[in-house]
Amino acid sequence: MIAIQTPEPFDPIADGPLEPPPGHHSGSRLERVLRRGWFAVTAELNPPDSADPRDVLKAAEPLKDVADAINATDASGANCHMSSMGICSLLSRVGYGVVLQISCRDRNRIAIQGDVLGAAAMGVGSILCLTGDGVGVGDQPGAKPVFDFDSVSLLRTIRTMRDDGTFLSGRRLSSPPRVFLGAAENPCVPPLEWRAQRLAKKVRAGADFIQTNYVFDLARFRAFMARVRDLGLHEKVFILAGVGPLTSARAARWMRTNVPGVHIPDAVIARIEGARDQTEEGKRLAIELIQEMREIEGVAGVHVMAYRREHLVHEIVAESGILDERLNHAAETRVAPENLSS
Repeated sequence: MIAIQTPEPFDPIADGPLEPPPGHHSGSRLERVLRRGWFAVTAELNPPDSADPRDVLKAAEPLKDVADAINATDASGANCHMSSMGICSLLSRVGYGVVLQISCRDRNRIAIQGDVLGAAAMGVGSILCLTGDGVGVGDQPGAKPVFDFDSVSLLRTIRTMRDDGTFLSGRRLSSPPRVFLGAAENPCVPPLEWRAQRLAKKVRAGADFIQTNYVFDLARFRAFMARVRDLGLHEKVFILAGVGPLTSARAARWMRTNVPGVHIPDAVIARIEGARDQTEEGKRLAIELIQEMREIEGVAGVHVMAYRREHLVHEIVAESGILDERLNHAAETRVAPENLSS
């Protein structure tokens, strides 16, 4: 088993606010790993349709040794599950690094700013700002969408709270939230020629890190990263490439048709379809993608997603070898691997 961290309970009252190291916006493990220059790993925890906290902790267990931070999704696909805030509360209490997701679809600016303060008070140090899928794609299409913000205006608002110490109204905050701000990007879907410019808008708005949607087309992703480097964005933001296992050719076709922002080349589907064990081949493909992404200039880490198959995330990360640098450093310096993210 690979170990890069051991969760330690955080008591925001006894321990006080997490003090950011010099040059950091937050005390989050994810920010510390990225600014240290380690190849970072984030993973997605798909929330349960349950009010039992044990369901969350059980799902997170396979991720604790391979993820620097766990994303708690916020009603992705416009389908209701346990809230991102609730999951972050549960996981942060027991010491996991977490990423709170905020979708602009469901809350207005008053509620969102309050949530940011509440999350920061719980010790949540990283926030991913999302516009959100439209309610029409979910299982409650009659819900009323809000969209008071989009992801760019949300980034600007939270950056104002953090850096200027004020609400959007201008009212002062006695203690600003110390947060590491993220946004999402879809590098492999049209309009391809504008994707890097779209990323630049998010960086100007305040994004410190980017998590991309699934990448299955390395040629398109390499072209995107070339444009990112031409604009100098790789020096201004940490980019984590999205990766995930395909469990079957049928699942791959469904994703390509039904999941917004996902492009899967015919050659990838043919490879999975021709395999004796399609699930194992999908896992092998994810490992190969991670290893190749590791060599692309400007890629600072990977964001690994496997819908309700968190055990596969552990296997993929462990077998990819991307944590070997940390383990070798630990051996050379005789530092326990679980302390490398501190």
